Amino acid sequence: MGFKAGALGDSRVEKLKSSMMSRSRMKLWMMRATTSILLWTCVVQLMTLGETWGPRVLKGWPSCFSQESAAAFVVNSSPEVPARVLPPKRVYKNNGYLMVSCNGGLNQMRSAICDMVAIARYLNVTLIVPELDKTSFWADPSEFQDIFDVDHFITSLRDEVRILRELPPRLKRRVELGMIYTMPPISWSDISYYHNQILPLIRKYKVVHLNRTDARLANNGQPMEIQKLRCRVNFGALKFTPQIEELGRKVIRLLRQKGPFMVLHLRYEMDMLAFSGCSQGCNKDEIDELTRMRYAYPWWKEKIINSKLKRRDGLCPLTPEETALTLRALDINSSIQVYIAAGEIYGGRRRLASLSAAYPNLVRKETLLEPSDLMFFQNHSSQMAALDYLVSLESDIFVPTYDGNMAKVVEGHRRYLGYKKTILLDRKLLVDLIDQHTAGSFTWDEFSNAVKEAHAERMGNPTKRLVIPDRPKEEDYFYSNPWECLESSNEDETLSSSI
Repeated sequence: MGFKAGALGDSRVEKLKSSMMSRSRMKLWMMRATTSILLWTCVVQLMTLGETWGPRVLKGWPSCFSQESAAAFVVNSSPEVPARVLPPKRVYKNNGYLMVSCNGGLNQMRSAICDMVAIARYLNVTLIVPELDKTSFWADPSEFQDIFDVDHFITSLRDEVRILRELPPRLKRRVELGMIYTMPPISWSDISYYHNQILPLIRKYKVVHLNRTDARLANNGQPMEIQKLRCRVNFGALKFTPQIEELGRKVIRLLRQKGPFMVLHLRYEMDMLAFSGCSQGCNKDEIDELTRMRYAYPWWKEKIINSKLKRRDGLCPLTPEETALTLRALDINSSIQVYIAAGEIYGGRRRLASLSAAYPNLVRKETLLEPSDLMFFQNHSSQMAALDYLVSLESDIFVPTYDGNMAKVVEGHRRYLGYKKTILLDRKLLVDLIDQHTAGSFTWDEFSNAVKEAHAERMGNPTKRLVIPDRPKEEDYFYSNPWECLESSNEDETLSSSI
């Protein structure tokens, strides 16, 4: 019995020892697992802080886990695609955050984005990726990343200014609660206005939201670094998304297969005519329809408009009939492909009859592409405009019939690409010549010679930007002729003329 009792005791002891060892091992394993989880949590938090606060919090801390740090020198290691070298980050004391809501169509917003980047750089603030207009006449719901390559936008400018997709969490919550200072900056302001008036507000409130961005930076009199940065954003940082770029290349390829082509920016859409009050060639029902539309939009300030007087002053877009006469007078070959970069032409085929008779090879993106190609672009006017922008840059000739935002920005971009032929129509002179020719005062040859003579120096060739002190709306737009970025010399001499 004693032996059995002893054996039983020994057995219990061994079992107890074994149980205790198992529990110890379990505790050790649990401690290791918990420690690992805590460590990884810390790493993730540090990565988040590093991306959110940047130089303010972790400015000297290296991180192998940050995607941006991993791409400090090279992006895309795929052997099929050439590696892209990124500029080094610019380190600066962040004065706060600038949020902007752009207004207008695609090209008005494009210019505004360039201005806002330059302003953010000058003020040493962090720019939040701009918000695009979704409430204008076109009601396009597109976000920035639906039109522009947002990653390229952020990384290509990292040596100038810090750009984030959204505010850091703490500040984002404040904004969501309505705790934000919002204001429209003064139009055509010098950069000094932003330094003296806007920067103190950013320092005080940490975040300032500019709710209007159209023409908020002056055309002239700005530091050379500001002007060149505006160009760098416009011509380098604002790339369209790969999907838009690919479809643009397809349209250009289809056009090139059939020879040279001209892009005609024919601003004869219903909204343009209603807004401007121009009704040349329209019947009474159409004039009434345009008038009703103009009164339907309260933010279109001008309601009572004298169409004849406005046309005589050269303030109306050319009609399709006037455009056909002008192109023929300029001896544009009738066999050239004419790509119409515009929305739906008001009056449809009836109003395009004379133009299509003179230039039978009229095409549009809708006639070149399959419906499936444009399926995802429908009801997204800015994305459609982006396609027209790409085709306009590559055309052999670009002819705008009105000096709107697209006409001006494309004109400047084509100058940057080597002064590509851009015919800048003198509408005031043209309507006078057309009326005299129609009345029989000019023969065709006299009319054609007069048109060609008037436009000999209006082909997008190098020229001075006109400066009109205190009348910025009437002077040449910076983005239509950014001579500061076109000169090979680094001298600061002014090539502008003043009156």
